[in-house]
Amino acid sequence: MSHSELEKRRKEATPRGVGVMCDFYAAKAENATLWDEQGREYIDFTAGIAVLNTGHRHPKIVEAIRKQLDLFTHTAYQIVPYASFVELAERINSIAPVSGKAKTTFFSTGAEAVENAVKIARAATGRPGILTFSGAFHGRTLLTMALTGKVVPYKVGFGPFPASVFHAQYPNAVQGVTTEMALDSIERIFRSDISPSQVAAIIYEPVQGEGGFNIAPEEFVKGLRDICDRHGIVMIADEVQSGFARTGKMFASDYYPDAKPDIVTMAKSLGGGIPISGVTGRAELMDAPEPGGLGGTYAGNPLAVASALAVLDIIEEEKLCDRASRLGSELVEVLEKAKTTCPALVDVRARGSMVAAEFNDPATGKPSAELTKQYLRKALDAGLLMLSCGVQGNVIRFLYPLTIPDALFKDALAILSRVLAD
Repeated sequence: MSHSELEKRRKEATPRGVGVMCDFYAAKAENATLWDEQGREYIDFTAGIAVLNTGHRHPKIVEAIRKQLDLFTHTAYQIVPYASFVELAERINSIAPVSGKAKTTFFSTGAEAVENAVKIARAATGRPGILTFSGAFHGRTLLTMALTGKVVPYKVGFGPFPASVFHAQYPNAVQGVTTEMALDSIERIFRSDISPSQVAAIIYEPVQGEGGFNIAPEEFVKGLRDICDRHGIVMIADEVQSGFARTGKMFASDYYPDAKPDIVTMAKSLGGGIPISGVTGRAELMDAPEPGGLGGTYAGNPLAVASALAVLDIIEEEKLCDRASRLGSELVEVLEKAKTTCPALVDVRARGSMVAAEFNDPATGKPSAELTKQYLRKALDAGLLMLSCGVQGNVIRFLYPLTIPDALFKDALAILSRVLAD
């Protein structure tokens, strides 16, 4: 079948609301390489939107899933439990960046994890309000859209949204938003919109994902911890995109040991390509909902649990946290060098291998989504697949598998250098 015929079928069979970036179809993939149906090869710097920190089809993940296939594929954990679910919860509890005894339960998607974290916080506090931040992305369900601080394309035409959700400012040096301004915006919400005694949780991303890979300053996170402690508010860290070695530590929250969250949400690279998400939190909070209040038919599917256990082994055995830091440093060096000859490149941000490059129109000094798209298109034409992000669509984010071979990584950096030099 020709490519044009397949495109026609796609447009006839699927809705336009599912945006598709690439004009080709995947045929196979291995580690950090992807081939289309015509046999063309691409270096994958998207990792399925941060899902494949361990790469496409890691042999240990494939083997773990095959073994589980020979046993059973589904029972619904709430009906007939299985030991691997418990084992994965124990392993996550041992590494999660929360204080004291932790408990964990599993779901299928990042949005599910966030919604259940909010449910847990409300059950534990008896309060309705939730604070989140401009530039945040927490999912596409009705509640998580309300939490998300980016309108286009996620919220257009889908309101009204659930009440008692309020957005504060998130620190952003490029936009001139300081830590003090961000924390003051929370206090303004307390004065003008909702009493802190009615706020169940503050949810934040230690590194904003869709918002542009904005890194939370240490003083900001400490400020959030202080506000939560003073008012009995649950502090939730959304680590759906930043977790599992991406930032050079298992969780981005590990960079703030003096300001640990009460609850952490996770998904994406936990499953190595198989859908699974989780919520980990302080035991007394996690036990607040009544039995049956948490769960889901596919929550913690056995195949996904097997894959997740293999992911944790791979991160440890292959020292992917250290590798994330090294690869990120090499990429930042290339981007900083490019800044000297690329006037559109105005900022480079990095925490480990969670790296972003921000672009403005040199003529106007304003954020340029169009220019960013041009760079992405040139890179794609050269065989390098990358993604944009940012509230104004002017940021390129780099999400290569942390298992990418060194030689292939250098090839990708050479393509990137050529694209930015143009």
